[in-house]
Amino acid sequence: MTSRVVDAIVSEPGRAGVADCERIMLAGGERQGARVTGQTAKIASHCECGSMAVRQVNQFILHDELWWDSEFSCGSCGTYLCEHAGPGPAPDDVREALLAALGPVRLRLVGSVPSLVPALKVFREVSAASLSRARELVGELSHDGLVGTLSEMEFLKARLQLRGVPVDVDR
Repeated sequence: MTSRVVDAIVSEPGRAGVADCERIMLAGGERQGARVTGQTAKIASHCECGSMAVRQVNQFILHDELWWDSEFSCGSCGTYLCEHAGPGPAPDDVREALLAALGPVRLRLVGSVPSLVPALKVFREVSAASLSRARELVGELSHDGLVGTLSEMEFLKARLQLRGVPVDVDR
């Protein structure tokens, strides 16, 4: 499948930019009325019918969890697929599309930290990182900061701040 980023949307809290896959899940009732913060990128892609289609990828925070979804639609043949919708880290192709369309953001420490243990706990909880990998991530956070998508860094920011780690996101 050949694809390229053709459009991008950044949505602030609310409904703008939320994908149809997510609207389907929101219509289910449990998540209705939830605040959603996220990013969207549209990627040109080839459809099986031979026409150009659009793959829309989204990453967002919903109910204090990092989610992603992906939709595929072809205006020529009418194909529409909700390829994925659910919590968890986004696959590399989704992350790459968001980073290419919207650019990376950086999560940095903005104050002194008496102990790095709370940050280690967060990285182990959210990514199931080994202790050595969690130490590496805390080291990056302490120096130049961590780089990723806006949704990823906002998610980590919220988790770290809950543990008393003073961080902020540079856009």
